[in-house]
Amino acid sequence: MFDILETEPACGSVTGYSRSTVPGFDLEDEASIERAATAMADTGPVHLIVDATGLLHDAQMQPEKSISAVDPQTIARSFAVNATGPLLLLKHFHHLMPRHERSVFATISARVGSIKDNRLGGWYGYRGSKAALNMFLKTASIEIARKRPHAVCLALHPGTVETRLSAPFAGDRALLSANVAARLLLDVIDKADSDATGSFLAYDGQEIDW
Repeated sequence: MFDILETEPACGSVTGYSRSTVPGFDLEDEASIERAATAMADTGPVHLIVDATGLLHDAQMQPEKSISAVDPQTIARSFAVNATGPLLLLKHFHHLMPRHERSVFATISARVGSIKDNRLGGWYGYRGSKAALNMFLKTASIEIARKRPHAVCLALHPGTVETRLSAPFAGDRALLSANVAARLLLDVIDKADSDATGSFLAYDGQEIDW
């Protein structure tokens, strides 16, 4: 998404933050998030913030196939990265959004975070943390709208994207390339107005049940 935005004539400037940039941030380190927001404050109002973070598995953890696999430390880590981390981004970055102009904070959620759409079970930590992210996003959107009525806060489902996160679990699902998914999400973001703030939307613009 960063590369696509850099080529957009409408973008005055684009800044990308990660654990490896300087400044950068770690979602499990609030002080680093605050420092990154402070650094960005010097650039002026920010009209688009995209949180493209998430944790499903790594060398230390895998999604749970059954309740017997639930581990409290793994659950806590899922929530720290997938829910609390993005909430801290909102906490420190929403002040940079203009008060009287349209701006967007978009976070990458997942359809498996939908309680109503849960038909397969499993993946306790990932499902629960993405559901919590959706609640955090919805709650923050209400507060932010009081001072920034043109702000749009969105939880977005990108589809099954051809990435390291989804590769072990994609099966025979049709995959979207990262570039295609990014362009579809940017189109959803571009079309959303302030009435859509607090929404949970798929890459095709369809609203997802909570």
